[in-house]
Amino acid sequence: MQAITLTEGAAAQLNHLVETAPGATQGMRLSIRPGGCSGHSYHMEYILPEEDLSDEECFEGFGAKLYVPKTHSWMLYGTVIDHKTDELGNARFSFSNPNEAGRCGCGSSFKVNKEAEAQKENA
Repeated sequence: MQAITLTEGAAAQLNHLVETAPGATQGMRLSIRPGGCSGHSYHMEYILPEEDLSDEECFEGFGAKLYVPKTHSWMLYGTVIDHKTDELGNARFSFSNPNEAGRCGCGSSFKVNKEAEAQKENA
């Protein structure tokens, strides 16, 4: 199992975002933020040119690079990231994360599998 897998659709969208970003960017970052009714939420942001990436892991697929803070990568191990457009035309990244123990009703936040959390604490 790969740490993080990008589908072709996700890679195409990441590349598009970086290419059309206002101002120069080093790429995109996926991080986990506390919040929501289930405890954690996914957050995508541009990486500014002057940012130090020494505490980031880089995951590549289909020519795209996605950076993840090393402190968050344990929660994302095994995640498949896709980019989808629903029947109403709403486009979004989707995360299939085996470390999720549950999601809130609206789907914007998730709980972490307690086994994964325990493994992280024992490492």
